[in-house]
This record gives sequence, structure tokens and C-alpha cells, in this order.
Amino acid sequence: MSLSLIIKWGGQEYTITSLSEEDTVLDLKQSLKGLTGVLPERQKLLGLKMKGKPADDDVKLGALKLKPNTKIMMMGTREESLEDVLGPPPDNDDVVNDFDIEEEVVEVENREENLLKISRRVKEYKVEILNPPREGKKLLVLDVDYTLFDHRSCAETGVELMRPYLHEFLTSAYEDYDIVIWSATNMKWIEAKMKELGVSTNANYKITFMLDSAAMITVHTPRRGLI
Repeated sequence: MSLSLIIKWGGQEYTITSLSEEDTVLDLKQSLKGLTGVLPERQKLLGLKMKGKPADDDVKLGALKLKPNTKIMMMGTREESLEDVLGPPPDNDDVVNDFDIEEEVVEVENREENLLKISRRVKEYKVEILNPPREGKKLLVLDVDYTLFDHRSCAETGVELMRPYLHEFLTSAYEDYDIVIWSATNMKWIEAKMKELGVSTNANYKITFMLDSAAMITVHTPRRGLI
């Protein structure tokens, strides 16, 4: 019996319909290699579990009882991306100067077309208040990936990807700040991550609201193109 799976990675979704219940987790990873360029050994597929543990590569997909169009989040980095991160800095004149960035940002943020985009976002984006802001508290906005959630870790589960002492940090911050969670992804993935990490249900602090990619705008810069 053929399977239909949707894999979420790098802000995109990939639909796989070429596998059957007799294929293995490794077969799935090989298919994903062809689509994303991420080697099987670099891939972490969140949610593929067998008896409460991450499914081994030799487990057949049929044994996982996956529903049609099951969405699975993949974590992993292409080899060439790792080389960019781990390699030495370029020895040329293209190294970005911090002062150049500051001048460019000021220019970009004052452009009329960008101000109009921001104005539209403010009017159209609906913020769902989870807990009312408290009087006299400043606002602390925290990104998810690389801040609360170690996106490049080789850990096997979402909980293991959690930054050490995350709950202690948020509990302490909550004394002086209202906390907002932000990520450049879809809200359902933000909610899923916060639930798995126990952030949205912790009794020692409360999240005021969360922001997803729909709250962002794109800008064009001469040096870096579309951002």
C-alpha cells in the first residue's frame, strides 16, 4: 500500500508519494536526500517513533501506523551549509562591516514601500492574546530556533533540543518581563514546539502571545537582495 507523507524542512513542505508500507525509514531518508540535499545521517525526523522511541532506520513505515498526509518535521543541514558555518572566514574584501550594516538598515527601514508594508501588517495581522499584558512590565521577545530550541543539535527528541535551564530562565525573566515567542515559521509549528518543550503549559510563567511568519515583511537591499 502506497503512503503519502508531507515533510516540513527549511520553511518548505515536500510531499512524498513514492513509498509504500514495506519501505523503511532509511528509504524515506534517501528520498528526502534527493529532495533536500541533506544526507540521511544528518536527518532527524521528529515524530517518527516506535514504542515511544525514535524509529530506527530499518523499521518499516507500515509499522509506524502513519495516517495519510502525515506531516513530519525534518531537522538537518546540507554538507555545503555546514562547510559555510564551520569553515574559516573568507580572506577577501567582502567581509561585512558592522557600521555598513547599521547605515544600510537605517536606510531600508525608512523607505516608503517598507513603511507601507509595516502599516499593512499592523492592521491585518491578528495577535491572539494568550495572557493579558501586565502593567509596568517590559516586553521580551524570544526567537524559537537557535534560542530556545537548538535547531542544529544532533539530539533525537524535541525535549533534548531544549536549551539547558530554559524553564529556569523563563521563570526568572517573567518576574520583570511579559514574554512573547516569535519564529519565522507557521504558527502550528510554533505551537507544537512550545507544547513539546513544556513552555506553553508551565505554571511558573505565562506567554503573552506568539508571532509567526505572517507578522513579517520582506525588504530588498542592494547588497543582500531580498530578505
